[in-house]
Amino acid sequence: MNKHSMIFIGLDTHKEFHEVAYCEEQRGASPVHYGRIPSSKASVKKLLRQFESKYPGATLHVVYEAGPCGYWIYRLITSLGHCCYVVAPSLIPKKPGERIKTDRRDALKLVRSLKSEDLTPIYVPEPEDEAVRDLSRAREAAMKDLKEAKYQLKALLLRNNIRYEGTANWSKKHLRWLTELILPHPAQQIVLQEQLQTIEERIRRLERLDNELTHHVHQWRYYPVVKAIQAMRGVRLLVAVGVVAELGDLHRFDHPRKLMAYLGLVPSEQSSGGKRHLGAITKAGNGRARRLLIEGAHSYRYPANVSTELQLRQEGLPKDIVDIAWKAQLRLCKRYQRMSKKGKHYNLIITAIAREMAAYIWAIAKEVVLTPVNPKLRLSRVPA
Repeated sequence: MNKHSMIFIGLDTHKEFHEVAYCEEQRGASPVHYGRIPSSKASVKKLLRQFESKYPGATLHVVYEAGPCGYWIYRLITSLGHCCYVVAPSLIPKKPGERIKTDRRDALKLVRSLKSEDLTPIYVPEPEDEAVRDLSRAREAAMKDLKEAKYQLKALLLRNNIRYEGTANWSKKHLRWLTELILPHPAQQIVLQEQLQTIEERIRRLERLDNELTHHVHQWRYYPVVKAIQAMRGVRLLVAVGVVAELGDLHRFDHPRKLMAYLGLVPSEQSSGGKRHLGAITKAGNGRARRLLIEGAHSYRYPANVSTELQLRQEGLPKDIVDIAWKAQLRLCKRYQRMSKKGKHYNLIITAIAREMAAYIWAIAKEVVLTPVNPKLRLSRVPA
């Protein structure tokens, strides 16, 4: 066996087991079904040792699909000095006529596609980056739970024709009014009290997550990027943290158009011959980052202006970053007004603004110099 040869290994991962297939580098070699191994750290290590002993000097290239099992397999294999690739299931080539899907076939397909270079690996975040992302997502989930509890309480009041005469819902005055309500039936009164307690508990949960997120973000290696992109209008702390946590290292995009495509903010296209048809946006890639940018894009419907809050966020930032943010505000505010006068739909305008916001965020991130990750200090997330 040539010491420079490569062995391709495909893993169809599951909670309890992994289906394994492999293929040699030689031209014409067919994929071979290896079998099934338990889903544990020791089993994966044993599998790699067996291939190392069977093909001494060969380079092992392992591939598996991204899924709920996370990235611990990737981090384990790369820590042992082998190559590993994680691919998105939606980007794996599939024949239209295939109607049979099994774990064995999936593993063989992964190996075959890896050998023919038909797979595009996805970006795998560092463990500490993934931890901040989990915290950011947990905060968003807490906000959704709080809104759901408030909707349920308002629905209860609506069914009983009880209306609040004040102006600000969920203010202290409104909450005091809710505690003084007396519903027609004792059973309904119990429901009201339980829903009030649920809202109070979820408010405290949201406050705890806000405090923890603020604390950990200030210690995060991407905090300079988070602080820098807050120079833009419509990008406060929560939006900045969410976007950076979902996108990770923006330096991996060598052009802003690639970032726009990754966010799914570019229009779909079906062109053939002399006809060119553009449709709705693709909505591919990271949906949460796309939603956060669209939320921030609503602020550009007002004339360009540096408010007191925005000025405070820009204090201490380099002049180049502040200039990019001001240039973005001038362009995006004018574009909103121009598209609005043409009669474009509001949602289309906001989507176009969010697409250009991504380009300016990319430009600001390129101005920030980050410290490379030291592999020896990398946080381990590999289970024992």
